[in-house]
Amino acid sequence: MGFFNRLQEGLAKTRRGLIEKIDNLVHHHKSIGEELYEELEELLVQADVGVNTALELVEMVRRVVKERSVLDTGELKVILKEQIGAMLNDGWSPINFSSEAPTVIVVIGVNGVGKTTTIGKLAYLLKSDGKRVILGAADTFRAAAIEQLEFWANRVGVELIKHQEGADPAAVAFDSLQAAKARRADILIIDTAGRLHTKNNLMEELKKIRRVLDREMPGAPHEVLLVLDATTGQNAVNQAKLFSQAAGVTGIALTKLDGSARGGVVIGINQALNLPIKLIGIGEGLGDLRQFNAKEFVDALFSS
Repeated sequence: MGFFNRLQEGLAKTRRGLIEKIDNLVHHHKSIGEELYEELEELLVQADVGVNTALELVEMVRRVVKERSVLDTGELKVILKEQIGAMLNDGWSPINFSSEAPTVIVVIGVNGVGKTTTIGKLAYLLKSDGKRVILGAADTFRAAAIEQLEFWANRVGVELIKHQEGADPAAVAFDSLQAAKARRADILIIDTAGRLHTKNNLMEELKKIRRVLDREMPGAPHEVLLVLDATTGQNAVNQAKLFSQAAGVTGIALTKLDGSARGGVVIGINQALNLPIKLIGIGEGLGDLRQFNAKEFVDALFSS
């Protein structure tokens, strides 16, 4: 099965929770009026698009209906699809590769969102593209985190740089970068801790990692990817706001889209944070993490 078909399957819960309800909505309304717009707004909020984004989308739809003098409620779904596409810019934001190897990618996110799994799948995706990848285990707060990353490194067939539990994460980042340079790696992916209950310590730790990397390779890290769990809906947006303030987030990796009826959070995150979604995860398989393509996402969401 191709990735688009898997994306369609992965978005089935969101489609039932949003698109099919929109179908019912337009079917039960004979004309386009205020009541229909209010119900459309409510459906968008329920799909975790977010209140402000839902208001903006409905206003965009309202404007197009007026400009085109649309009377048929059946056209509303087509217009909504257009406007969601426009909101997501109908494109994709590729990973920012450095002109000088290695490209350094720091991955952040709270525990439980699928951070380490995402790193493993990203390593697989990049290795499949012919890149030489090294992983750095800078989440030294938990021994289990190092072991989990080692499992993924072995599974994918890439090298892992690690220290002992409790070691200075910035020291691990330093050693990982030196190893990546010495071994002529194309990509270095660094895992970090995700313990929000010690928020201030964590944010200072992330800042220190960034300083060390930039000192050893000006401009690094080239990407700071924040992993979010789609099933948490608007909580994912709140996490993103928290991290982006301190960690210089450059893009989002959104996991577990296949397990969520809240796929609308894709639109909400994009609008609320002005951050591109760079990767999406739609399953358990190694190949189920891909670069996010907005047009593909909207087509899959609105497919029959």
